[in-house]
Amino acid sequence: MTTSTSVRDPALVRAALMFLLTVAAAVSVANLYYAQPLAAAIAESLNISPGAIGSALMATQAGYALGMITLAPLGDGRERRRVIVVTLLVSVPALLLLASARTVPMLVVSSLFVGMTSSVPQMILPYAVNMVPVQERGRVVGTIMSGLLTGILLSRAASGALGAILDWRLVFVLAAGLMLVLAVVLHLALPTQTPTAALGWVETMRSLGPVWTSLPTLRRRALVGGLGFASFSVFWAMLSFQLDDIGHGSGAAGAFGVVGIVGVFVAPIAARFATGERPARINVVAMAVTALSFIVFFVGGQSLLAIGLGVVLLDAGVQASHLTNQTVIFGLAPELRSRINSLYMVGYFVGGAVGTALAAVAWSYAGWAGVCVLGGAFALAAVVALRAELRS
Repeated sequence: MTTSTSVRDPALVRAALMFLLTVAAAVSVANLYYAQPLAAAIAESLNISPGAIGSALMATQAGYALGMITLAPLGDGRERRRVIVVTLLVSVPALLLLASARTVPMLVVSSLFVGMTSSVPQMILPYAVNMVPVQERGRVVGTIMSGLLTGILLSRAASGALGAILDWRLVFVLAAGLMLVLAVVLHLALPTQTPTAALGWVETMRSLGPVWTSLPTLRRRALVGGLGFASFSVFWAMLSFQLDDIGHGSGAAGAFGVVGIVGVFVAPIAARFATGERPARINVVAMAVTALSFIVFFVGGQSLLAIGLGVVLLDAGVQASHLTNQTVIFGLAPELRSRINSLYMVGYFVGGAVGTALAAVAWSYAGWAGVCVLGGAFALAAVVALRAELRS
């Protein structure tokens, strides 16, 4: 790694850069969620159906997954700061295109590009881990992920508040301006990180298969992460239906989302413990807490207070396991960190998609009880997937 700045106090400068990277992760991931509170306003403005808006929101998430597999791995073969800055710069026209959308196809395409360029946090994580010694890896992962979770939580609130006083298009124009400023700041402030071997895009994409097959720990951790996110998605996909059954509307579901702030505090704690000798134990405890949350959901499914308690347990368990997984995989091969993280995150999101799909089936056949059984089963399956590490 080479640096473009000389410093008198490396520890102080590193702390400042870590804070900047944390803020950058929060601000860049927010682009994924601005449209959600504005969905009704966008539909009314363009005179389109809720289904069309749903297609645009889905395109944003699909774009994020696409960005993780096609853009985030580039940091292993190209200078990492440049990859981050260029991706931020490309997000500017993507956001402006979304702001100017007049038709459904334009809305969907621009949403896809916004999602792709929102993969910046997955580029920032390997960059940040490369800045610190091994013993600080868990702390750094936890810090960056706390920023990412904060960005997710605050983006919806900020977008909703701005949308109430501004035209929805201006929200995305402001977001574009913010990305431009962030790109300039990171270009000026971050040291460069030169890869050990230069790789083109095609070479990087071709290498993903061999990286996946050569690292059993990565495959196992991707499975554990996917099962954890499946459990998480099972609950959130069906919560609004359960709340409707007990006489509460979508406002209550949104309020439970705010409870997710617990993940911001759990993330750095779990990641620090994950640098110990037996990180699988952290996963087991975390998944046991996740399974416990579904017992609470089942027993207290008619009570908002009980559901709120379950949300705290669910979020804490899933986030603790996820952060432990990331801390472990970043220790596998420093020269492969961008690709390793991308492959892990793809597995993570595949798990979420499977959980969402099966949740609908469980609700159709067995209602809330079926949802709780399914969510708990995913959590326990993650523990089973860790048996090899627990025995070693």
